[in-house]
Amino acid sequence: MTRENQGQREAFKTCPSVAEAGKDGWTRRRMLQGTVAGLAAVSIVPRDVLGGPGQEPPSERPRLAGVGVGGVGFGHVQACERAGFDVAVLCDVDDLYAKRAYDKWPQARRYRDFREMLDAEGDKIDAVYCGTPDHTHTVITLAALRKKKHVCCVKPLTRTVAECRAVVRAAAEAGVATQVTASPNTSEAGCRTCELIWAGAIGDVREVHIWSNRPLWPQGMLRPPGEGQVPSTLDWGLWIGPAPMRPFVAQWPDGHLALAQVPSGRPPKAVYHPWNFRGWWDFGTGALGDMGCHHLNTPFRALKLEHATGIQATATRVLEETAPLASIVSYDFPAREEMPPVRVIWYDGGLKPPAPLGMEGKPLPAEGILYVGDQGKMLRSEIIPSSRAKQFENVPRTLPRRPGTWGEWMEACRGGEPAGCSFDWAGLLTEFVLLGNIAIRTGKQLQWDSENMRFTNDGDANGQLNPPYHNGWSFES
Repeated sequence: MTRENQGQREAFKTCPSVAEAGKDGWTRRRMLQGTVAGLAAVSIVPRDVLGGPGQEPPSERPRLAGVGVGGVGFGHVQACERAGFDVAVLCDVDDLYAKRAYDKWPQARRYRDFREMLDAEGDKIDAVYCGTPDHTHTVITLAALRKKKHVCCVKPLTRTVAECRAVVRAAAEAGVATQVTASPNTSEAGCRTCELIWAGAIGDVREVHIWSNRPLWPQGMLRPPGEGQVPSTLDWGLWIGPAPMRPFVAQWPDGHLALAQVPSGRPPKAVYHPWNFRGWWDFGTGALGDMGCHHLNTPFRALKLEHATGIQATATRVLEETAPLASIVSYDFPAREEMPPVRVIWYDGGLKPPAPLGMEGKPLPAEGILYVGDQGKMLRSEIIPSSRAKQFENVPRTLPRRPGTWGEWMEACRGGEPAGCSFDWAGLLTEFVLLGNIAIRTGKQLQWDSENMRFTNDGDANGQLNPPYHNGWSFES
């Protein structure tokens, strides 16, 4: 997906408004790319644009507020700093979990509630990073977008399809620089995959098999009984946010089956927080939600995918509150441009497709992507068989290799090209994983009408597109 600056300016001049685009306006990828790109070019014009004597201009060093900095957010905020952001504000509901971030950036102003942070900081910050559990992504990113802040959010962008469309629309309207932390499709491996597939290295691609070694946290469990004392360092109500309220329980008891699923090196006993929120439908999106956006980013680009029309899943026992131990989800995509229909199949919980012929007995890796074409196969960007690979050794490298998640977001914040996984693009990946989870939970073959945001053959599944918010929260403006 090439986005030339001149093309962005022209697209911005002629693109329709979001209202004109309709209910699924964000699906019109070219329109939103033009909108976001055109507005991003003028989005940082903070106070004192030229800076004072001996000062670096603010436009050269955007001031960042990190929300959710105790877990994966700690490393991500460090990456933002290395990319050129000034870490000015930190916000977390757990003072103890966030302590290492507070210690690393003692100069940063601290908050527990992101709403108070945004109200108090005003024009003192330029960008917001969101590293919280999935169920609070939407309320945080929307609040930041409505304040016209650049936003980077961990994947998946949202927990529900309705949230996803609302966030993508809001980003287009705000005209700010956005990014989601999916593995870049602009890397050497990602770009090479696209170049080879577009050059016909394996012929028309008919199937894609994608597998993950997740989950690395408990799934398939019942809610633990009882209620524990909430630590004074944790605001449990803010952590719960818009999810249904439930009693706080700190740890699974010794010997519980849930603990057998957690590998060494992970928080060994946590029930919900930290880390182990992912297996609960109220708070996370399971293995597919955690890793799908990573693994699908390059296939979506290489195969020019947008919306599946059919989704079906098989899984181990699916409980009301938690994702299953393992699942297989199939998505059917219609023909696109010059490309034929394709089926994309997701595996998790240790499940994998059969190893293709031509691998000479080598096992498939723990995680991987296998493209199946009419004339060959590709394991990530490696063509199988090797005899066919030699025919395509000299395919030109025509796509620009970009600096990855953080560098791309910084470029966009400075008015350059939009990040490779900006919200308009990430919305497609997010909807993919969320629809798969609905198929897992219903156990039915679902027919998806993207234009009208509904399943045409199952009313119960439609109820999962926009489940209710709780505790007085709303994502509507």
